[in-house]
Amino acid sequence: MSTENENNKTEEVAKEAKPKRSGGRGPKAQAKKNEQMAPDFEERVVAVNRVAKVVKGGRRFSFSALVIVGDQKGNVGFGLGKAKEVPDAIRKASQVAAKRMIHIPIENGTLPHTVLGEFDAGKILFKPAAEGTGVKAAGACRTILELAGIKNVLTKSLRGSNPHNVVKATFSALKQVRSVEQVAKARGVDAKSLRLSSAK
Repeated sequence: MSTENENNKTEEVAKEAKPKRSGGRGPKAQAKKNEQMAPDFEERVVAVNRVAKVVKGGRRFSFSALVIVGDQKGNVGFGLGKAKEVPDAIRKASQVAAKRMIHIPIENGTLPHTVLGEFDAGKILFKPAAEGTGVKAAGACRTILELAGIKNVLTKSLRGSNPHNVVKATFSALKQVRSVEQVAKARGVDAKSLRLSSAK
């Protein structure tokens, strides 16, 4: 009996002596992850909606946030986050936006060519603009263009005003943008000759 008791005590001491694993999903680990994710990115909240769910005891409120994240160097993304508190919803949306980043080819501070973006009820036209024109856009569309680093552009909303549709229509258009080099490579011609032909 005494031998069994000694063995049990030895096992208990060994369990207690085991070091706890570092990391995990604690607040410190989450904060560290956020710092590593987007050091140079700027984020802007486009829309915050309150959603009410009717249950037996009354209403339960939650919030959804639409956030745009960009580095003003051609990289931009959007994300939608949902939570019971506004700060948590914004944090979740920022994390999603950082994962959904796309790169936009910018030429002399503007878009290389005209492009049309469409999503559901949203439809927006984008045109290149000369130096000094500025960003001729409003609402969520303006936020996306500014965070992408576009300085001069003309836009026209042809349909829809819902911020979610506007954001998705804008990204639909920006995904279609191609630089002169990309077009020249696809056609199998020299980029310089393509520039000269487009200038005529």
